[in-house]
Amino acid sequence: MPSRKILLVDDDTAILSLVKRYMSAHGFSIVMTDNGSEALFLVRESRPDLILVDAEMPGLDGYSVCRVLKQEAATRAIPIIIMSGNKIEEKDILSGFERGADDYVLKPFSLPVLKARIEAVWRRYEASARSDGKLKKAGIEIDPSGRTVKISDNEIQLTRKEFDLLATLLSKAGRVLSVAYLLETVWGYDPADYNDPGTVEVHVSHLRKKLGNRLAKRIVNVPGNGYKFEA
Repeated sequence: MPSRKILLVDDDTAILSLVKRYMSAHGFSIVMTDNGSEALFLVRESRPDLILVDAEMPGLDGYSVCRVLKQEAATRAIPIIIMSGNKIEEKDILSGFERGADDYVLKPFSLPVLKARIEAVWRRYEASARSDGKLKKAGIEIDPSGRTVKISDNEIQLTRKEFDLLATLLSKAGRVLSVAYLLETVWGYDPADYNDPGTVEVHVSHLRKKLGNRLAKRIVNVPGNGYKFEA
């Protein structure tokens, strides 16, 4: 089996060298660049299995790289993890997720933990790919393999996390899902380390707007317990 390929994007040469050395020693193939514009070219040329990109870079920053790649059909299925040492507030992390990031890692990070976060993202993608049966409820049709959502045959555009959140709620329609469960299932967080309801609340708000008034009412907040989709 060929080694997994990671595109590493950071304007800090020390980070590039450190991460490349560690990941290469663990069997990963590394392609790297110090700027966002070249990263877009390398994605299309080298077809990486995952992208690690710094949030703050001169020119095209990590947020912009993520937004561009998640909007294009040819690249939206590539997992992206944003890294940052300065943009570490909740609003910064949420902004990364809103642009389609699959995870957000704060610097300085432990290399073994970074590797574990990468592998956790891959596991979620692989589990989604295995769930190739379409899910239909209340006029919503979700195709896990194609990563598409249709309402009355009209496709709507969701970020990666919005898609995963909606799929989780629909797959367990009628059941109240706790914030801790959603953070662990959709975001891959350990509830013992991160249990902020704001992350889920913001994504639910955005999801409701995209679904429209009729369907938005079906995503119900059960105070003190979590959220459920009323089918």
